[in-house]
Amino acid sequence: MVIQRLQDVVNLVQRLLFEPSQMLKVGFLCLLAESFINVLIVEKVKYTEIDWKAYMDEVEGFINGTYDYTQLKGDTGPLVYPAGFVYVFTGLYYITNQGANIKLAQYLFGVLYLVFYGLIVLILKKTEAVPPFTLLFFTFASYRVHSIFALRLFNDPVAMLFLYLAIYFFIQKKWFIGCAIFSFAVSIKMNIMLFSPGLFFILMVEEGFIQTCIYIALCGTIQLLLGLPFLLENPYGYLKMSFDLGRQFFFKWTVNYRFLPENVFLSRYFHICLLAVHIGLLIAVFMLRWRKLTKPLDAKSILLILFSSNFIGIACARSLHYQFYIWYYHTLPALFFSTKLPVPLLMLMLGCIELCWNTYPSTVLSSSVLQICHLIGAVALLLPPRTEKRKIS
Repeated sequence: MVIQRLQDVVNLVQRLLFEPSQMLKVGFLCLLAESFINVLIVEKVKYTEIDWKAYMDEVEGFINGTYDYTQLKGDTGPLVYPAGFVYVFTGLYYITNQGANIKLAQYLFGVLYLVFYGLIVLILKKTEAVPPFTLLFFTFASYRVHSIFALRLFNDPVAMLFLYLAIYFFIQKKWFIGCAIFSFAVSIKMNIMLFSPGLFFILMVEEGFIQTCIYIALCGTIQLLLGLPFLLENPYGYLKMSFDLGRQFFFKWTVNYRFLPENVFLSRYFHICLLAVHIGLLIAVFMLRWRKLTKPLDAKSILLILFSSNFIGIACARSLHYQFYIWYYHTLPALFFSTKLPVPLLMLMLGCIELCWNTYPSTVLSSSVLQICHLIGAVALLLPPRTEKRKIS
């Protein structure tokens, strides 16, 4: 009798950990754990000022009537994010007593993380392809991601929250509201554009050319309306500052290219090569994976296209900074489980990526390992997926 009960418990645990159908149950338990973890982080871990004060200084200029983007500055430099960022952080400015109530801001970002996490659970549940045990890694194995939210108060997680909200509507094929939210996410931080090649392909397949053009016009109109006060004041200044594709990054902050000499890292030719590789990989993944997916696209296929589009962009990025980890961290299990990567290698890669992003400052070894993992992941995404059911237990 005792042995039978133990076996029943073992079977239950195995189902919870390995059966995708149990994602919501495990997600609920992890959300409860996250609530306590975020409180502990805010109360017990020292806050470190990086960009919050600069954000507040930038939006304070806007509040005081400065609409010339070239004149909006903080102590870390000029404002380089689109107008949606200004509106969101203006709201936070007022809620947190002009940015002075840091503890309240931290708790707000803690709540933001719980909403963010809940969206991830709902999205992964739709795929029925990712084992629930991956949520345990999200909850217990990533100090860096928790830090980006509750200890650093970056704008990256805000942009990604709206991105995942858009994806939630995309997998339900509610394209209009999804595109509207996607455009708003872009207006907070431009990295969201890395998803756009995949989104364009999805819309073309699902809605056709004319409707896709309408959705592109919708996204453009939202950008125009959000940026209108600044465009009327100084259109060139707004576009140059908020959508600057040629912005130079400092070598000292790079996570992914520490192994290069600084002169190579800063070279314009290196940046052109990365762009060429980026375009080449997008063409390759389109030819070898995307166009071979069953039509109409299901939730799993939509996520594969969006997440692989973003992953390729990150793998070819000129420089990654520590807060950029949130750009793809929660997409990696869904991506890697869609490939032929053996589970032990898959888990090793996730562990190595986590260690690399938690190595501060980055080293030749950490940046090399990170790029090797990116290379393996990119190659795996180009290969046909495993056809038989993946064994994970």
